[in-house]
Amino acid sequence: MRRPLTAAILFVSLTGTVAAQDFQSFDLIERGRYLAILGDCAGCHTAANGAPFAGGVALLTPFGTLVAPNITSDPDTGIGNMTNDEFLAALREGRGRNGKRLYPAMPYPAYTKMADDDVRALRAYFATIAPVKNRVESNQLPFPLNIRLAMVFWNGLNFTPGRYQPNPQKSAAWNRGAYIVEGPAHCGTCHTPKTLLGGDKNSAALTGATLQGWFAPDITNDQRKGIGGWSQDDLVQYLKTGANKWTLASGPMAEAVSHSTSRMNDEDILAIATYLKDNGQLGASARPEPVAAGNGAMRAGAAIYKDSCAACHKDSGEGEINLFPRLAGSALVQSDDPTTLARVVLHGTRAVSTSGAPTAPAMPAFDWRLEDVQVAAVLTYIRNTWGNAAGSVPASAVAGQRASLAKSP
Repeated sequence: MRRPLTAAILFVSLTGTVAAQDFQSFDLIERGRYLAILGDCAGCHTAANGAPFAGGVALLTPFGTLVAPNITSDPDTGIGNMTNDEFLAALREGRGRNGKRLYPAMPYPAYTKMADDDVRALRAYFATIAPVKNRVESNQLPFPLNIRLAMVFWNGLNFTPGRYQPNPQKSAAWNRGAYIVEGPAHCGTCHTPKTLLGGDKNSAALTGATLQGWFAPDITNDQRKGIGGWSQDDLVQYLKTGANKWTLASGPMAEAVSHSTSRMNDEDILAIATYLKDNGQLGASARPEPVAAGNGAMRAGAAIYKDSCAACHKDSGEGEINLFPRLAGSALVQSDDPTTLARVVLHGTRAVSTSGAPTAPAMPAFDWRLEDVQVAAVLTYIRNTWGNAAGSVPASAVAGQRASLAKSP
C-alpha cells in the first residue's frame, strides 16, 4: 500500500486541491520535463554514468564541498515522500524536508521567480522519474559552515523572494527571455560575481565570476569583455550548437549546452538572445593600455605562440570557425580574470558535441611542456595582440592554477 499512498500525496496541488488526473496529464508532465531542461537539473543531479537525477555530483564551492542530492521518486533516499508544499518551499524558499535550510548551490534565489504553474509542472514530472535508491550525504562543508541555521542570516542579507514581474515596456519575447535567464536557467548563479558571503553582486549582474576552477565569462553587452560584439544570431547559434564564429563551448558551459540550451526550443533560445542583447546590462569597461610589444613577456610569448599555437589559431589569431576558437577580439581572452585561459593551456579541454556542431575538437594540454613563466608569457601575448588589451598574467597565477588542477579528481 505504501506506493499508492505516496503517489496520492504527490497529486495534491501546490496551491490548493487539484484532481489527481491533473498531475497525471501528459501535457503537464511534458511541460515539467521541458522545464527541467531549462533549469539544467541533470547538470547537478545526474552523475557521470549514474542514473538520471539520482544525485552524487560534487559541487566545489569556496566554502567547501556540497553534493547534489537524489531527486528521483525514491521515498527513502529521494524526494518520493516530499510533500508538494515542501517541494515548493525547496525551489522558492530554500527549505527542504521538515524545514531544513538549503544552501544556495541549490539556486533557489533564482527559482523563487518561477511561476506557480511551472513549479507544479516540475513536481508532476519528477513524480514520474523512476525511483533510484542512492543515499547522498549532501552537506560536506566544514564546521561551522555545516550548520544550516546560518542560512537564516544569509537569506536575510542575500535572498529576495518573489515571482518574476514582466516589464510592460518590453516585448513578449524579451519578457520570456528575462524569465528564463533570471528564473529557471539561473544564469546569474555562474555568471554573476559573488560577495565574500557567496551572495550575488547584483550591481554587477552577469559580468562574470570564477566557479570551480573556471571563469564563467561576462555575458553583458560590454564590447570588449562581454557579448557586445556578438550579433543576436551569434548568440542563438552558440546556445543551440555550442559553437559560433567567436568561440566553442567547453568546460561547465559544454555541460550546460549539452544538457540544456541545445535542447531548448527555438523560440526560447531566441527569447534568451533577445533579452541578453537588450537587458540594460551594458557593462561598459575602460580599455586598458595594452602591454607593449617590446615587453619581455610579450617577446617570449610571441615565440611560444608561433611554436605551439599558431598552427591552429593562426598567426592572425583568427582561428577556424567550429574548430579552433578565435583569439583576436575574443571577450574571454580579454577578461580581467585569466583563470579559464590558464586552465585550458595547462590541462586542455574539449568542446561540446551537438547535432549542429558534432566535431567536438580538443585543445591538448601543455602542462608537461610549458613552465609557469612560459604559460604566463603566451597568455600575456594573446591578451595584448591583434588589438586585444588586458592585464599581463603573472607566473604565480599559473602556478596556483597548476596546483589546483593537480589536486582535482
